[in-house]
Amino acid sequence: MESYWQRAQELLPGGVNSPVRSFRGVGGEPFFVERGEGAYLEDVHGTRYIDFVMSYGPLILGHAHPRVVQAVTRQASKGLSYGTPTELEIKMAEILCEAVPGVEMVRMVNSGTEATMAAIRLARGITGRARIVKFSGSYHGHGDSLLVKAGSGAATMGIPDSQGVPESLAALTLSVPYNDTESLRAVFGERGEEIAAVITEPVAGNMGTILPAPGFLETIRDLTRQYGSLWIVDEVMTGFRVAWGGASRLFGLDPDLVCLAKVIGAGMPVGALGGKRHYMQQIAPLGPVYQAGTLSGNPVAMAAGVAQLEAIHQPGFYSELEEKTRELANQLVERGRAHGVSVSANTIGGMFTLFFADAPPRNFDEVNRCDHARYRKFFHGMLEGGVFFPPSPFESAFPSSAHTQATIESTLKVAERVFQGL
Repeated sequence: MESYWQRAQELLPGGVNSPVRSFRGVGGEPFFVERGEGAYLEDVHGTRYIDFVMSYGPLILGHAHPRVVQAVTRQASKGLSYGTPTELEIKMAEILCEAVPGVEMVRMVNSGTEATMAAIRLARGITGRARIVKFSGSYHGHGDSLLVKAGSGAATMGIPDSQGVPESLAALTLSVPYNDTESLRAVFGERGEEIAAVITEPVAGNMGTILPAPGFLETIRDLTRQYGSLWIVDEVMTGFRVAWGGASRLFGLDPDLVCLAKVIGAGMPVGALGGKRHYMQQIAPLGPVYQAGTLSGNPVAMAAGVAQLEAIHQPGFYSELEEKTRELANQLVERGRAHGVSVSANTIGGMFTLFFADAPPRNFDEVNRCDHARYRKFFHGMLEGGVFFPPSPFESAFPSSAHTQATIESTLKVAERVFQGL
């Protein structure tokens, strides 16, 4: 009888519907999940894993939280989609506008990629400019303008990071090293009048968790204002994951446009583009920048997201999650170093990354110098012990409120054995 993996590879490119699930970053074959509950996943063979992937961030309450499941079930019984507005869309928008700085109007979409694509189109439409600035190692979805390799130096003209992306389009994207304010100033000094927007992860999460250096985010805001560019803050990962209202509220930012997804959908396919009212009013049907989606604001997805956001908007929720995350990361580093392993961590809110290096990296180049071979050994050792970490050294880990002290202690016991073997 063919295995699930064999069947999948015959029917799905690489056996998966999203590349990171293929385990190419760590080697081996992915396991197939039957169900999730709380902090645990259970595969099709009945093996249970403590899960620190949490669907790559959305499940801040853990798997199958009763409040979310109840909301989804209740809405599904009324219908899955209507093609007309619902009150749930208004409720979601009210929460986002109240919580996230700079968000005065919202357009719901179906993914983080859709949100960033719409944000870039809107920025280009508003400014009449074509160029976009992004930061090396930051992933903003698979839109053509953003699949660009990063170069060295102040900036490089974009080179397509995927076949099928025209070089002429990729050339409109300028890549700058993350946390490098000097290079960013140089780019604006040379091409500032051509730049429609800077798109930024306020905390990078797709090269591992990389924290912004002091003054980095403030410099972006100052330069975009000076040159008449828009600042797009990509909070697809950090939104409601690092704090209520996201990194924008945590750091006191004033973005022009904000992209959200993951936590606001509680595991359903949801994204959102929000921003200042005079910018958002340029989107159709009010304005000339077209964006649409048949299933945008889907009532089942809205029900899931609203239920989760209402559940986490409680006193002490984020302080407890952050304390738990920091404790786990610090204990992993301490135990690794006790066994002579060069390991460090970056942590913020409910996300962290373990780096096999003496000190946490500050940019993509430093991430690339970490010991990724050792991470692969760590990953498989933890998985064999029943703990699922991200299957790539370039991803963040995501504890949830469902991870108890007992699950953390169980994780550390497995890590102790794994570090001994590294």
